[in-house]
Amino acid sequence: MLFPKKVKHRKWHRGRGRRRDPIATAGTTVSFGDFGLKALDASWVTARQLEAARRAIARHVKRGGKIWIRVFPDRPVTFHGNENPMGGGKGAVDHYVVPVKPGAVLFEMGGVTEEIAQSALRLASYKLPVRTRFVKKVL
Repeated sequence: MLFPKKVKHRKWHRGRGRRRDPIATAGTTVSFGDFGLKALDASWVTARQLEAARRAIARHVKRGGKIWIRVFPDRPVTFHGNENPMGGGKGAVDHYVVPVKPGAVLFEMGGVTEEIAQSALRLASYKLPVRTRFVKKVL
């Protein structure tokens, strides 16, 4: 699973939800491969979900071609535990997520045919909490 090797701040604030500009401005085009999986919704995608999607792609293409993961889960999410009394500070870091905005490319593929890429990325989309769209590289 993906997680940062080293962090500057171990625990982050959660944030205030929706921002002023909810649409992704960077990482919106297919850059490395020929085909990509683009997010249509905003959500937190966990490292486990990314790994499950990556495995689904790799299994479908029988380890052929090349896969790029364009997002990295670097945001820590803390968990305080059930049936604990109030107080005692903030909980321990439980897992890492990546905040995904609409328009962000999550995965890219190269070295396979369009039909194989489309079916592999469709399988990966079932593992993710966001609606996605199959996109091709614009020449």
